[in-house]
Amino acid sequence: MNGNQFGRLFRFTTFGESHGEAMGCTVSGCPAGVQLDEDDVQAELDRRKPGQSMITTSRGEPDEVSIKSGTLEGYTTGTPIGMVIQNKDARSGKYEPFVTAPRPSHGDYTYSAKFGTRNWGGGGRSSARETVNWVAAGAIAKQVLRQSDHDVRVKAHVNQIGDITAEDVSWAEMLEHTEDNEVRCADPDVAERMREAIDQYQQEGDSIGGSVYFECRGVPRGLGAPRFDSFPARLGQAMFSTPATTAVEYGQGRRARELRGVDRNEDWEFDRGDHPETVSEEGDPVPVGNDHGGLQGGITTGEPIYGEVTWHAPVSIPKSQETVDWETGQRKEAKVVGRHDPSLPPRAVPVVESMLRVTILDFMLLGGRINPDRLDDRPGEYDTDYHPSSPRTDPEDAETQAKTLDGED
Repeated sequence: MNGNQFGRLFRFTTFGESHGEAMGCTVSGCPAGVQLDEDDVQAELDRRKPGQSMITTSRGEPDEVSIKSGTLEGYTTGTPIGMVIQNKDARSGKYEPFVTAPRPSHGDYTYSAKFGTRNWGGGGRSSARETVNWVAAGAIAKQVLRQSDHDVRVKAHVNQIGDITAEDVSWAEMLEHTEDNEVRCADPDVAERMREAIDQYQQEGDSIGGSVYFECRGVPRGLGAPRFDSFPARLGQAMFSTPATTAVEYGQGRRARELRGVDRNEDWEFDRGDHPETVSEEGDPVPVGNDHGGLQGGITTGEPIYGEVTWHAPVSIPKSQETVDWETGQRKEAKVVGRHDPSLPPRAVPVVESMLRVTILDFMLLGGRINPDRLDDRPGEYDTDYHPSSPRTDPEDAETQAKTLDGED
């Protein structure tokens, strides 16, 4: 199976199936000198893990990460970072009826048709459980960006569940309120309505779709290349890789099809910084407004990048559906009674944020904004604060000795 890597310089490769022994990923391209420990990664995994509320799957996975390589004494070394997350609560028995009778609207049949086999427990590799690896990689990207000289910040929140839509919220409101409720909606009143709706669908044995709004601030201008490596192209790849994604938008998104050019186009003016009263042409050109969502010609403008990702309703539901068993030639009733989320956006918020950080960091490394070798950007300097120290004296019984020469301290 191909397609298990994302990124060019900051690249992560994932492995694992939903009900396999473990999930995991290898992150290559992380600069040396980044302070990193398992707690940094665990904090993000805890936001995504199952069983965190009554509106998520009841699967009891602690999602405890173990860093196996790429760090020394609390710093990254520039070598590949290997991480493993053990699966602790896999129960495959409920999936046995669907080994040769594919569940409606899942990837069961297409996987079997492509490979001639599949790991059927919990959906195997097609399960959204695989995004635990993405969040682990995104946690590392978060630390690189946070400790760099660039003030890149990323935030997302659930802005729609079914037909319940939150009004536009500010950046400050997203930072303050998103994590205050189980839905992860930055509008507390609408969040309660969303929660009630999800509860109702869950009680009916059904599910519901929704969307997540995201925003990125402090992203420098000039990232991305036209055509196949443009920023929106890779942004789309990152988001469409998430299971059940049906739409990705940035800026005006779908509304752009309703606007004439004269209404959509944004004039240019000089950025006069803290002195708006200045009438002379000073500062850099900046667009008047940001309907373009921080991206023009496939390249970042330096304005905030914002957009929305849409998910369809989870397809694993206990309502009666029909399938066919290709082994027996019989029609069957399908009731998927395992442990599943009734709506995906609440747990998708940290996934969206992680993939945004990974995408931004990769472009910043490619564009030379961050040194790909080392975070301190001191090429050739070996005596650093994060280099391991040599022991002052060797034990007498050591296998090797490195004694100070006579006459030297």
